[in-house]
Amino acid sequence: MTGGPPPLAAGIRRPPSAVYDVALLDLDGVVYVGPDAVPGVPEALAEARSAGMRLGFVTNNAARPPDDVARHLTELGVPAEVDDVITSAQAAATVVAGTMGQGARVLAVGGPGVAIALTAAGLTVVRSAEGRPVAVVQGYGRDVGWAQLAEAVVAVRNGARHVATNTDSTIPSPRGPLPGNGAFVGVVSGVTGQEPLVTGKPDPAMHAECVRRTGARRPLVVGDRLDTDIEGARRAGAASLLVLTGVTDPAALLAAGPQRRPDLLAADVGGLLVPHPAVESAEGGWRCGGWTVQPAPDGLSLAADPMADGDDLDGLRALCVAHWTRPPAGGPAPRITARDDRAAEALGRWHLLP
Repeated sequence: MTGGPPPLAAGIRRPPSAVYDVALLDLDGVVYVGPDAVPGVPEALAEARSAGMRLGFVTNNAARPPDDVARHLTELGVPAEVDDVITSAQAAATVVAGTMGQGARVLAVGGPGVAIALTAAGLTVVRSAEGRPVAVVQGYGRDVGWAQLAEAVVAVRNGARHVATNTDSTIPSPRGPLPGNGAFVGVVSGVTGQEPLVTGKPDPAMHAECVRRTGARRPLVVGDRLDTDIEGARRAGAASLLVLTGVTDPAALLAAGPQRRPDLLAADVGGLLVPHPAVESAEGGWRCGGWTVQPAPDGLSLAADPMADGDDLDGLRALCVAHWTRPPAGGPAPRITARDDRAAEALGRWHLLP
């Protein structure tokens, strides 16, 4: 983005579903949270498909095989075929098979999706360090516990290559963020002193594979995580849409580094169906829709036009662009003050009040 407008500034005059040919959707925190669909998402995706947009599903969650994921999506009202789904377990299996060779012995740690992906790639799955694995592939699984982690530690100490499907520290749930695969990967790497090879997002291989399968010419990555979905999109050379139904909150977005700043922002996947306003410089500050941001002695100030229609997220868009363009162009979320009641209400909802 060097030399061009900052992310979020350009906006898009038509709905993304009319501009991008394929949406590469993350799942946890985007399409569903826990077992249930995010409210309104099945209907929004059906409308995006009606507008001509095709869908691919790219998940760092390795717990389930693609056919289970496709079945779950279909049950939630988002029809999907097995080839529409790419998991980080498949990415890990491809990497291990390519480096270790067909038939290589691999210790699988995680949910059923890990072992199934390894077997499908022609690898030999073992269940303990005594099986002499040349690699340990570790992915998320709800039943992962001390016994599996201990086998992984012993195998890595014996020379096995530690491969992590992803290092997401948390996963979204109806009860709030819960430990993700990265938390358990940290146990193994912390005990062994060996850094794992990470094959899931933000590595661009998963998005590239989805682009190959779908034949996408103008893909749009849709995700809820800055460190995997948005950075992964940037590394894959794709545009990105951040939704706020998962783990990223406004404070984290404001503090995002250059590689983790999305091109578009929406409350949820319904953002595929509407134009996104530009953020423009105005009177020494920034304006988006009916919202303005001005420099303040100790940070930024936010104001809303009481007569303006539009999304309150226009205020957050303006805040992000203002902060990202302030010397030294980013850093922790700034102190933000409200110049009117509507702005104060929005800042309170976003947990950004000083």
